[in-house]
Amino acid sequence: MGKYHKPKERKFGKGSRRCKRCGSKGSTIIRRYNLNLCRQCFRESAETLGFKKYL
Repeated sequence: MGKYHKPKERKFGKGSRRCKRCGSKGSTIIRRYNLNLCRQCFRESAETLGFKKYL
């Protein structure tokens, strides 16, 4: 029997969102265009999604 209660499910805010690809919760989530990817996953899959890098 545990000493602590399970953390409550977050309904809004940073703690409520997860990355679609890897499921991480702590890192920066890119929500623009409804992507919901962490920045690491976005960098890996950006080209296949149709994003181009301009210098």
